Amino acid sequence: MSTKAEIKYSDIINLPHHVSSKYKPMSIEARSAQFAPFAALTGYNDELAEAERTTSPKIELTENAKEILDNKINYLLHYPNKNNYLKITYFIPDNKKEGGYYKTITTQINKIDSLKKIIYLQDNTSIPISNIIDIIID
Repeated sequence: MSTKAEIKYSDIINLPHHVSSKYKPMSIEARSAQFAPFAALTGYNDELAEAERTTSPKIELTENAKEILDNKINYLLHYPNKNNYLKITYFIPDNKKEGGYYKTITTQINKIDSLKKIIYLQDNTSIPISNIIDIIID
């Protein structure tokens, strides 16, 4: 007894495989790419990575630490030696979530704007003085 499928295709089942004379055969990689899974939830992996990313809270300096930092900045204002290399540790706020991270760089100061309370570095980076937690003067 034959199944319906055997009867339905019995007229073509033994014919040779057709090869197009107009188009080149597709590579196995290109054929498999047709069946690759698609991203049903676009951006989901990015959201997971963002949720896993950690930030640090901004450190509030003690009054004593603020006074020491103010003295260092005043020293730099009154004795501006552009050849001094400084090691500055400062807070960079995160754009997407609460907190941020701390960065320590060794650099030279271009100028200090005491009205805007910003330190401009030689590479044109600007750091709000309120984000600085330490300055080491070489």
